[in-house]
Amino acid sequence: MSSEPIALGRLLASRGVASRRKSEDLIAEGKVTVNGELADHPAMEVDPDLDQIRVDGNLLPDLPPPLYYLLFKPKGCITSRDDPQGRKSVFDYVELPHRVEPVGRLDFDTEGALLLTNDGSLAHALTHPSRQIPKRYRVKVWKRPSDRALKNIAEGKVFLEDGRVPPCKVRVVDDTDGGNTWLEITVTEGRNRLIRRLFAQIGHPVSKLRRETFATISVRGMDRGQIRPLTSEEVRRLHDLAEGRQPERAGRVKYKEGYARPKPKKRRHGQRKKGRGARSQRRS
Repeated sequence: MSSEPIALGRLLASRGVASRRKSEDLIAEGKVTVNGELADHPAMEVDPDLDQIRVDGNLLPDLPPPLYYLLFKPKGCITSRDDPQGRKSVFDYVELPHRVEPVGRLDFDTEGALLLTNDGSLAHALTHPSRQIPKRYRVKVWKRPSDRALKNIAEGKVFLEDGRVPPCKVRVVDDTDGGNTWLEITVTEGRNRLIRRLFAQIGHPVSKLRRETFATISVRGMDRGQIRPLTSEEVRRLHDLAEGRQPERAGRVKYKEGYARPKPKKRRHGQRKKGRGARSQRRS
């Protein structure tokens, strides 16, 4: 029995051979064959159960298990694998048995939560603008923004060169001895350097920036450079968000129609029933 046909470039990426873009480069360089013939385009459809696919003469590896990790990205490293400038990469902190890719990006000078996975469909959904995935940041800015400036951020009244910034949750966390301010802000967009450009636009440039959570997954309790696997509840939460479920309900167990919910625990013998009736009995 064969599987569903799939685009060759997508298949190579799903098997951990390379990223989608690098897979396309391998095909263009003539390093991929299908049934002994050179592949001519990354969009050509293949059946991994019927077609023999080789990369640099080696058979296509088996489908790896799905992996989901969180990295506390340190400041001073990039989120891609290769850099012409020779800067440090987040993959210098990652030693895993299978290839993973970052979900979205963090700037060179920004630290914090960075998801890593080989689940391409989930990564695509979590970075698609229509999903409005929440990302919470802790940001240190020059001086303290006025209440009016913060209100404009909250009401979506700040405009950048590439358009309006949608409403963001924002609050003051603390003031420093030097007269600067720590803020917490939650955005649902992934535009390049959005937080830095937003505060620069209102006259309060950013000096420090840390992403506390991505899609509700937090780096709390982690050290810079530390990587950990996600829990099953966190993975379920990500899939719920990818399907459009609200963040406050993501990860909760859903009960299908026709299935009984768990029964409440029975009271022990002699244990008083809580509630209005119990209170009225005590008063009588």
